[in-house]
Amino acid sequence: MRHVVATQFGEPDVLSIVDAPDPVPGPGEAVVDVAAADTLFVDTQIRRGWGREYFSVTPPYVPGGGIAGHVRLVGEGVDPEWVGRRVVAHTGAGGGHDGYTEQALLSSHELVPVPDRLDLRAATAVLHDGVTALGLAERAELMSREWVLVLPAGGGLGILLVQLAHAAGAQVVGAARGARKLDLIRQLGADAVDYTEPDWTKRVLDATGGTGPDVVFDGAGGEVGRAAFDITARGGRFSAHGGPSGGFTDIDPHDAERRGVTVRGIDQVQYAPADLKRMTERALAEAAVGRIRPVIGKTFPLEQVAAAHATMEAREVIGKTLLVTSRND
Repeated sequence: MRHVVATQFGEPDVLSIVDAPDPVPGPGEAVVDVAAADTLFVDTQIRRGWGREYFSVTPPYVPGGGIAGHVRLVGEGVDPEWVGRRVVAHTGAGGGHDGYTEQALLSSHELVPVPDRLDLRAATAVLHDGVTALGLAERAELMSREWVLVLPAGGGLGILLVQLAHAAGAQVVGAARGARKLDLIRQLGADAVDYTEPDWTKRVLDATGGTGPDVVFDGAGGEVGRAAFDITARGGRFSAHGGPSGGFTDIDPHDAERRGVTVRGIDQVQYAPADLKRMTERALAEAAVGRIRPVIGKTFPLEQVAAAHATMEAREVIGKTLLVTSRND
């Protein structure tokens, strides 16, 4: 089999395809033929060496935190009925590695069956983003007619948050950059603003009647996230869960307390294994009946992993980017 190895921290060209022995399952384990591997923007940050206080990976390592595919083999003590079943799984014990591969070795306890009506690529697309979106929306306690700002709204997670906010009856502003992403946000029924424009926060304030959003889902961080915090309504809720624009948004707790803004961080969607499995099952079920609908913007074969990372870093893809192998549904 082949898998991707990050030989060192650095640019996308540190990612190489390497031949490796086919994995053999031990007791309680299973081998999955991978059809699709999840990719996240944070994968590109980890590859650059960011977030070592959060992610315990040291080169050389196999990137990627989740896969979908068919069970190929099972080890001793695992029900043979698993063989051939379509499954998803978080890899590397949820640590963000070991997923960019043609065959994944997993504990059988990590396997989650994919509903019949859901294809494997869609299942992969909600493996992380669906779980995160459901968790964030649940903790935000969205209410009908509230104003919600989703930032950024054109990626895999943001698209699902727009959908969930609408389902809760909220009024939504989606911030993204580029005409294609803004068009998609409008198609989803949200007001759209380009956060690269100097007056973007004024446009959000105008859309919300001058009060600012009651809830902000900040998946951007950096100065963009700080600008979003500054216009959050008094008594609002602010979720600082992403940092592709320069790290998680730095918020003065005294400022938040003065304005009555509740601030939550990425820890709100960090789950123990049993809870992670439960939330994964829930995300798959919601996707199977169409309550969340991932948008897969682009797929890359495994050998083009460097191009996939470069494309994500350039913010060129609408929705989700996946790595795929020759194994299909």
